[in-house]
Amino acid sequence: MKLRGKVAILTGAAGGIGVTTARAFAREGAHVVLADLESTRPTLEALASQLGHGQIRAIATPTDITQRPQIDRLVNETLRTFNRIDILANIAGVGSSPSLADCTDAEIEQVILVNLLGSARMIHAVLPAMKAQRSGRIINIGSVASQGGVMGIYSASKFGLRGLTDSVRREVRSLGIGVTLIDPGFVATQMNAAMKNLPKPDIVASAAVRAAVHPRRHMIVPASYQLPVLLVKAFPGLTDLVFGHPRIQERLNRDSRAARSAKSTGA
Repeated sequence: MKLRGKVAILTGAAGGIGVTTARAFAREGAHVVLADLESTRPTLEALASQLGHGQIRAIATPTDITQRPQIDRLVNETLRTFNRIDILANIAGVGSSPSLADCTDAEIEQVILVNLLGSARMIHAVLPAMKAQRSGRIINIGSVASQGGVMGIYSASKFGLRGLTDSVRREVRSLGIGVTLIDPGFVATQMNAAMKNLPKPDIVASAAVRAAVHPRRHMIVPASYQLPVLLVKAFPGLTDLVFGHPRIQERLNRDSRAARSAKSTGA
């Protein structure tokens, strides 16, 4: 049990990656604090009941990470219960249309609030405890969309998370705190419900366990995305030509626009 006795906070714990990562951490012996929106309370409590057995403790703490008072309450409750925080897994995230022009202003704001500011505030809230311990692990779940800008404001938020991860890693390097960015490709979650034959969330959960045990700067999962990411970085002009083509843009936005149309008509 590689994480025996460690205390892990997981945001987005009711989602596909969150649930799977919570189970993976608990299997490795970690106590888990499950955080997600109030509307997911039944899911969180059911998961906590499943995972909390023997020497493993699991608590459900509904939290809206766009609200700083709720973040502070989550962190304070964790410290009151366990007296330490060893791992923060920033898993919570929301998607967007590939086209920025298709988004409403409220949607743009929500993506930044959750994907970037929510993660930054969670890190800010746990760092005092980790610094006092002179140990800790921060794991940010990004996206390969941060490597290639083709997903509108979602790409921008995950690109920002990359910068935040690098900056915090350097800030706390001498304090025994490891900071890792995991960039998944398309994974079988509700966010990608229309896509078929995708890897299961277990691939991200396994990477998170590895990062909690031995921190790394950056991990891309599945490994099949590593070459495309390398090509995008090596040939940005070619990437512009390919993804700037009208037919490619139409294909990127087709499913999103169809879903918006169906929603607006009540279909």
